[in-house]
Amino acid sequence: IFLPLITVNCAILRITLFMVIRQYTFVQSIFFGIGSGVGWWLAIIALAAIREKMAKTKLPRGLEGPGISFIITGIMALAFIGFSGIFTIS
Repeated sequence: IFLPLITVNCAILRITLFMVIRQYTFVQSIFFGIGSGVGWWLAIIALAAIREKMAKTKLPRGLEGPGISFIITGIMALAFIGFSGIFTIS
């Protein structure tokens, strides 16, 4: 099972269903899709950069691997929540 591919497919399906439920126009859908793609790209690049930096540091044994990844992802999620509501689509 290739987990990153499943994750991307779920994100694409979620964005599509979100736009259908909200009944966005074609132009709104384009902007929402582009914004979602840019947001996804920023999150992946930020996570990759942080994990690259963490690979060079000495971590406690219990946090190596998935442990530190979950903590980093949670902190990043809190940071990205700050961006919610900056732009509104009406």
